Amino acid sequence: MDNIVNTYGDDVRFEWDPEKAEINLRKHRIGFPLAQRVWDDPFLVIIPDRTVDGEERFHAIGAVQGTVIVLVVHSYPDPDSDNRIRIISARKATPHERRRYEEES
Repeated sequence: MDNIVNTYGDDVRFEWDPEKAEINLRKHRIGFPLAQRVWDDPFLVIIPDRTVDGEERFHAIGAVQGTVIVLVVHSYPDPDSDNRIRIISARKATPHERRRYEEES
């Protein structure tokens, strides 16, 4: 199935698998279009996560709509650019992740 691609802000392109997005919305009640808004947060914290099948993954922790703190698992499909972001999952941050956001932002 084709990925959804949204151009956002300063030519940043977000993409995701629509089936994965639907599963994520049912499971965590956070849609990927909302999740991409964490990149609007001037205090966004990005933390390296792990490598899966050769793909380096990251956690982005940020506020959306001023209050909700969201963790977005993502990757950069083009290793030479951070202007293309693939969203893998999104959910509310755990208390530990919230503290990390507050400490690092």
